[in-house]
Amino acid sequence: MPEVMIGIVMGFVAWFFIRYGVGGFFTVNQNERAVKTSFGRAERLGEATTAEDPVSAGLNAEEKTRYACPQVRVIPPGGPYFKWPWEKVYKVSVSTETANMAMDPGAPSANQGGTVLEAVTKDQLNTGLSGQIRFKVSERNLYAYLFGVKAPIAHVMGYFVSVLRERIANFEAPASADGAPATQAGISINDLRKNLRDINEHMERECATSAARYGIQLDASLITAIDPPPEVESALAAINTAHNQVSSDISLAQAGADQKLVQSKRAVEIETLKAQAEVEPLKLLASQLAQLKANGGDGALDAYLRNVRLDLYGQAGRIVMEAK
Repeated sequence: MPEVMIGIVMGFVAWFFIRYGVGGFFTVNQNERAVKTSFGRAERLGEATTAEDPVSAGLNAEEKTRYACPQVRVIPPGGPYFKWPWEKVYKVSVSTETANMAMDPGAPSANQGGTVLEAVTKDQLNTGLSGQIRFKVSERNLYAYLFGVKAPIAHVMGYFVSVLRERIANFEAPASADGAPATQAGISINDLRKNLRDINEHMERECATSAARYGIQLDASLITAIDPPPEVESALAAINTAHNQVSSDISLAQAGADQKLVQSKRAVEIETLKAQAEVEPLKLLASQLAQLKANGGDGALDAYLRNVRLDLYGQAGRIVMEAK
């Protein structure tokens, strides 16, 4: 009987050593980061929170208080590391991932199977949006990702979709340099299609605080298509065709008017040069006569007039003189 007890004890010791001794070692891959908890509490960096960290730079004072998370000790890639039986290791991948913006982690069948996201424009037109977003887990706020919310990816996707739908519903095309509207048709979907770059940049700015909120950093959003419902596609195409025709006619009329204006300016310049060419010899003659008079030639003007009369008499076929 004592031998049996000794065997049981030795077996338990061997099992404990293998299970929690050798099995307590772990490694962290290059694209991973890890956080260790002891009795369910993550190892923290003193009393530091993310409110003082650069990750929260985009939050206002009220949001910094609301989304302040403890800063935890992040285990970098490498190993082997050791954990005790009462400790648990949480590993997360920090590599960049790409997903369809219509993806709903909570309901995969929603949004036409996660392919098209619906949104309503300011003129009550239901449109379909398609595109992609890139995101990754923020190493500076692993506490929010691991322990802050139950489904952080679902939270971030919901936040992104709400911001996008709000932007689509209130979007107005920016004015051009001369103050005129960017588009003349007044159709919101045309404005949206022509300003996809501005919408994508707006989404990146608005979602820059997602790392401080949920521990997931949105790297970029790329909206690739905005399509109206099929039943209004033909009507929209007809409106766009008419608008393009009107714009073409206006451009041709403007070009014709500009050409005529240029021609008029050129004609004025030519006539001005002709007048200057006729006046210039008279100015030169007056200068020469004035110089002759200054040098003592008091009869220079009378002599010039006499010579001019003689020249005119030589060219005239008949002369009519006033009788005295």
